[in-house]
Amino acid sequence: MQSGQISDHGFLADGRSAVLVDRSGSVNWWCPGRFDAPSVFGRLLDENAGHWSIQPEGEFSVERCYLDDTLVLRTVFRTGQGEVALTDALAFEPGARNHDIGLRSPQVLVRSVQGLSGEVPMRVHYRPRFEYGRTTAFLVERDGTLEAIAGAARLTLRGSVPLCCGEGEATATFTARSGSVHNFTLGCAPTYDAPPPEVPDADRTIADTVAGWRSWVERHEYQGCYPEQVRRSALVVQGMTYRPSGAVAAATTSLPEKLGGNRNYDYRYVWVRDFSLTLRALWRSACFDEVQRQFSWVSRAMGRIGDEPVPIMYGVHGERDLTEHRLEQLAGYRDSPPVLIGNDAWRQRQTDIFGEALDAAWLMRDKMEPMEPEVRNVLRVLADQALVDWRRPDAGMWEERGIEHHHVSSKVQCWVALDRAVRFGDKLGGPEDVARWAVARDEVRATVLERGWSDRLGAYTGSFESDDLDASVLVMPLVGFLRADDLRMRSTIRAVERRLSHDGLLRRWDGDPAGFVICSFWLVGCLALGGERDRAHELFLWLAGRVNDLGLFAEQIDPLTGEQMGNFPQAFSHIGLINAAGQLTDVERDPALRHRGMPPPHFTPTRS
Repeated sequence: MQSGQISDHGFLADGRSAVLVDRSGSVNWWCPGRFDAPSVFGRLLDENAGHWSIQPEGEFSVERCYLDDTLVLRTVFRTGQGEVALTDALAFEPGARNHDIGLRSPQVLVRSVQGLSGEVPMRVHYRPRFEYGRTTAFLVERDGTLEAIAGAARLTLRGSVPLCCGEGEATATFTARSGSVHNFTLGCAPTYDAPPPEVPDADRTIADTVAGWRSWVERHEYQGCYPEQVRRSALVVQGMTYRPSGAVAAATTSLPEKLGGNRNYDYRYVWVRDFSLTLRALWRSACFDEVQRQFSWVSRAMGRIGDEPVPIMYGVHGERDLTEHRLEQLAGYRDSPPVLIGNDAWRQRQTDIFGEALDAAWLMRDKMEPMEPEVRNVLRVLADQALVDWRRPDAGMWEERGIEHHHVSSKVQCWVALDRAVRFGDKLGGPEDVARWAVARDEVRATVLERGWSDRLGAYTGSFESDDLDASVLVMPLVGFLRADDLRMRSTIRAVERRLSHDGLLRRWDGDPAGFVICSFWLVGCLALGGERDRAHELFLWLAGRVNDLGLFAEQIDPLTGEQMGNFPQAFSHIGLINAAGQLTDVERDPALRHRGMPPPHFTPTRS
């Protein structure tokens, strides 16, 4: 049977790729080597696309957690015969510590079964499927290992129990007794021009991976509100970062925003927006390492920019052409096609990215000294493009397909780009450049205030001369465009909450199928900056409690069922949590922010 809910999964990461393993001990997703590589386990999207399960033979209940300050997962199975612990880790290079973790990860998945009490019959079902389920490999026993080779990839599995090979799959049974340990190590490597996959000692690899994650956490001393939630989300965001380059939006493709809908997209790429917001979130969580390197990567990926639209996203190695196509052989998560690889949003104009990139650079300015020439050039080009492109319609941050509009949030982010460029001053341009940016900045602001406001709604709207609300306008006070206690901004916050919120979950627009997690955290920040500290804290805790049992968010949450939907885990959602906690911290520390006031609330989250 295909895996259950999206939120049933735990998330493992090695700085190159991700593994999703469900509550029953089944690995249902792994694209070894890089997030956007073809899968070898894809059961998440189709029952026949491969999985690897280790679980008790009979009925069992489950309790699971991450080992402290890691993304190493421990699942405890409780049965009538006893208890068993399964530990899963995606390995780092041996000895990798601090900001070196993930740079040279060996593509090794380790699974260790420890008997805790009694005698529990266990079974293993190993069923790899290559190229998103297209290819079934021959399984060959060789030198105490089991090899699966098909096309461009090969897997080598070593286990402490013998496996019985069938047609494209292998099975095993064994008994986990109190104190016993049974280990399984699976390595992946290219079929050609590479040494065989590594299959290192499981116990040593798990211990080393735990030490690697903890060394990273020890380097980042966040001092602010909700440190436990921030620490967990920071680990997830770090896990969602392809370490040689930048952050991906999510670990998966085509998990639907709505069952039976058609908004299924591939999010395993690096968006300039997500990259910039990731840097902001890591700054909030006291992670400053390699800021210069990250911006250098973006500048190299962009190259020299002329009059063409700035690319908004890349493959993890900087590829631009991410043309979308459908995998017809996959039924989709819970029979919700299409399953897509690639993302045609790469063709779009999204002018909000100018502001997000320059704002992140301004935030990290002290860590970017001396600024490399290629980074300075890219930031200056982004400011110049904002100066021109703010007048043009675009697809917006929600990547609307088929038509462009004058999105208010995109104009606001163009203002941010120009404002931060003016603040950088001669670090980016000469006096004439700064003067041009300042004039354009003021013109953008005046235009947004005039054309983005709806008298009928008493709110700033999603696009110019529109009466449609959009949660994206909540960024206005968060980026300093307007104060949260500005009369019109206060009215906008009330209108957005009243019309788009259900039980604390904020939809992006009227008709959006579920609450979009980062928008809900934007509302927390707006309430905090507008003087409603108690409500902001209450809403933060309410939203933070909507994670799964491992502290993971998908992209959206159905406000009626509570089910998480969309690609998983979603960096955007965890970034929202971290930044909201930071804004609450700012308000608690700054009396000038703390004493702002707002009218009485229109919504109070219900408790279940």
